[in-house]
Amino acid sequence: MTTLLYWLDPWEPSPTVVIAILVAAVLFARGARHARVSISRRIAFWAGLSALYVALHTRLDYFFEHEFFMHRLQHLVLHHLGPFLIALSYPGAALRAGVPFEWRRRWLRPASQTRVARMMFDIVFNPVIALTLFVGLIYLWLLSPIHFKAMLDYRLYRVMNWSMVIDGLLFWWLVLDPRPAPPARLAPGRRILVVIAAIPPQIVLGAFIFFTPRELYPIYSICGRAFTWITPMRDQQIGGLLLWIPGSMMSVIGALIALRHWLRLSARARLRQESKPGRRIQTCGMPSSSCTPDEATNPNAP
Repeated sequence: MTTLLYWLDPWEPSPTVVIAILVAAVLFARGARHARVSISRRIAFWAGLSALYVALHTRLDYFFEHEFFMHRLQHLVLHHLGPFLIALSYPGAALRAGVPFEWRRRWLRPASQTRVARMMFDIVFNPVIALTLFVGLIYLWLLSPIHFKAMLDYRLYRVMNWSMVIDGLLFWWLVLDPRPAPPARLAPGRRILVVIAAIPPQIVLGAFIFFTPRELYPIYSICGRAFTWITPMRDQQIGGLLLWIPGSMMSVIGALIALRHWLRLSARARLRQESKPGRRIQTCGMPSSSCTPDEATNPNAP
């Protein structure tokens, strides 16, 4: 128990991380009592949220700051695994149900229906922009000069980590949405294309880092490495492999899940479903789209 508490003790305490994780946990726990959330979806949500906490707010953060391959492992969790599991749980209805009804009526619903909010959602959930941000942020933070500054400045370091989390949530939410379009933002076939398009750039960057014969990220040698028995070049090669193989494989898995949703919707003849005139549409509680009351609580409903 002492050893576990030691590793759970944050290397650099952050109230922002604690508050964000706690709010998400409370809303989901409250809402899951009212919305229909299966056991598998509950497990996926809690696993994803726990993964984000471990990657952001434990003693492991010391190793993330002092070893390149550990840093890549951290971002694999923040940008891929954690958001992927949360999106896979489709928690929108539960999170919305967790907000007190009066707050939803007075603040949440009007705010989500403003022109500014709709424009912002249209921008971040545009497939081209979503793909560009997903791949572009990986490249941005791995540019040697920017990476050097981010690992020295704790404020920029936290901006880097949070940008990966937020972008990962937006991207995987867009890709793994199990509903037809509308109410989903993208048609099932386009979701598959978007996630497949994210694979080649990750392979190219991972291969470049792996095969480069010089040290790209000397900041780890300057500040001191956590594992002195690993040479700088070996550390860099392992980091490149983590981006090259596991990062790309997550996109492959995402494409397979999107394909499964496509086949399921096709079998139920829901691919071209349109809203009937006068049919009331209810917001799901997440900014990506809106849905009917039945779809809000059960994305697999026929």
